[in-house]
Amino acid sequence: MGILSWIVVGLLAGLLARWIVGDDRSGCLYTVSVGVVGALIGGALMHASGKKGINEFDLRAILVAAAGAVLLLLLLQAIGGRGHARGRRH
Repeated sequence: MGILSWIVVGLLAGLLARWIVGDDRSGCLYTVSVGVVGALIGGALMHASGKKGINEFDLRAILVAAAGAVLLLLLLQAIGGRGHARGRRH
């Protein structure tokens, strides 16, 4: 996949993952970064399980990337908490 394909997959996967997890942070670069790192995580997990990773731009690539992005967001929430807006009362 080319760089433009990675950006598109990252954007779509990041949007889907943020919607699933309920992440309220915003920003195009944040969303694309979450999606691209999620694609790397999802692809590595698929490869480790003996299945094909992410090689082409298709629905499967977006779903694998979104699954990896969901794992990433859940890990970030577990490490850093839910953020300032949620769960904290002053």
